[in-house]
Amino acid sequence: MTDHIMQYFTYKHLPPHLRIVSEPFCLLAERVVETVPRSPERSASLRKLMEAKDCAVRAALAATDVGRKAES
Repeated sequence: MTDHIMQYFTYKHLPPHLRIVSEPFCLLAERVVETVPRSPERSASLRKLMEAKDCAVRAALAATDVGRKAES
């Protein structure tokens, strides 16, 4: 991982229900770094991908929290 932002795409530390959501974003980020030349646009694409990943993980987390609250 060459770009500083790549540290935010790690997913192996997450619980399985969040890991499955986060992993595809990491794989795509790695592909972008491998195939797109370093530039401000590549940085922007990785930043926006990170934002999308964060939203997806939060949505999965919220769904889990809602399920837990319903069980209580």
